[in-house]
Amino acid sequence: MVGNMNDTSAPSGAVGTETRSLVKPFILTAVLILADQITKILVIARIPYRTIAFSMWNDFFRLIHVRNTGVAFSMGDSLPLGFRKVLFIALPLIAMIFLVVYILRSKEETVFQKYCLAGILGGGLGNQIDRIFRPEGVVDFLDVRFYGLFGMERWPTFNIADASVVVCGILLFISFWRKGDNKDNE
Repeated sequence: MVGNMNDTSAPSGAVGTETRSLVKPFILTAVLILADQITKILVIARIPYRTIAFSMWNDFFRLIHVRNTGVAFSMGDSLPLGFRKVLFIALPLIAMIFLVVYILRSKEETVFQKYCLAGILGGGLGNQIDRIFRPEGVVDFLDVRFYGLFGMERWPTFNIADASVVVCGILLFISFWRKGDNKDNE
């Protein structure tokens, strides 16, 4: 029998290309997780806990070793351990699963926006690895002077995962904002 004229499936090469384009943003996720975990392993191995290993630009930037048992800005670190595990491990993992599904299924976001979402996912998973496998807390090591802005002399110490969530979140916000501006101009 000759080919079915009603067959609407894509050629096998197109399916492979589509799958590759869906997976590409997750390469960024993997790179960010690796960079985050390698830097944390180095900090644990080379910088004693609660010490400053390096300072530059008149104490503007410091490389230190601290742990965070809460979430952003140590929020929730005084909550009971069982509650923290549910609140800071289980719920974020569920949210990240939904984010993976959203990245894979969404047709509305641009490629750039999918990379931003994948960067947020990479940062989130980097810190989740710490919450699950490092009972002492998430390893933070980047410390920046904030010159009294918002009443803080120093910004809360952070890591590569935190930076990727913030930077990718800001870029995602800007991309949605610009997308909205472009629709208004049409």
